[in-house]
Parts: sequence; structure tokens; C-alpha cells
Amino acid sequence: MTSHRPYLLRALAEWIADNDMTPHLLVDATQAGVQVPASAVKEGRVVLNIATRAVAHLVIDNLTVSFSARFGGVSYPVNVPISAVLAIYARETGQGMALPEDIGTGTGPGPHDDNEPPSPDAPTPHEPAPPPSRRPHLRVVK
Repeated sequence: MTSHRPYLLRALAEWIADNDMTPHLLVDATQAGVQVPASAVKEGRVVLNIATRAVAHLVIDNLTVSFSARFGGVSYPVNVPISAVLAIYARETGQGMALPEDIGTGTGPGPHDDNEPPSPDAPTPHEPAPPPSRRPHLRVVK
């Protein structure tokens, strides 16, 4: 099956825009293929405003998010692999979603791609840290 991440991303971006809010992406800028201005990256992450009034030629396909945007008054082409998008949220309310990891995210067939349970000897993927006990929030870094 194809990844569900781009479908969630497109749906949430549309939902946020339909409610007259500003969709922002939280991106892991350390992943391969991420093309953003280095000046916009803080602690390996970047927040991107993808509102139609802020970007030109926005395309969210099954592999990448791409558009042109201005950074410091200079137009810059942005390209972000879907796998590098960590979350999408509305700037005004913080409502949105941290995108879940895909199962079997490797590029080729793997031991878990055929719906068999993993063997006890199989290495486990890196588990993300458990969420903090307080209410989660995202902060816009400028």
C-alpha cells in the first residue's frame, strides 16, 4: 500500500485553510532531500507557512511538498520529502496533527511488508520518546 502520510497532510491543509486559518508545517530539516534556506533552520527543524497567500505553486504529492516562498525578501524554491514532515497545524489555534510514522518506510520490500508479524529476533525501529505529561504544543520560531 502507498503511504497514508501525504493523504493526511493534504486533508489537514485543506481543513485548516477552509476554516480561514494559516497552515504551518513542522519539518525535520536534517533529513535528506529537504531544500530550505539554511537561515530558516533552527535546531534542525523549520516551520513553513504553506498558506496560499504566502507561497506560490504549492504541490503536495505523494512524495514531496514543493513550493516557492520568500525568505528575507528573496524568493526560494522549497522541496520537502513527505517523510520529513513532522506535523501540520493551524498557526492561530495550534490545532493539527503530528504525522504518524509509516509502517515499513524502507524503499524496498522488507520483513514487515507482507503483513507477517515481526520475528522476535528482528531489530525494532527507533521508537520516538513518549509524549510529555503536559498538553503538547508547537511553537512558531521566527
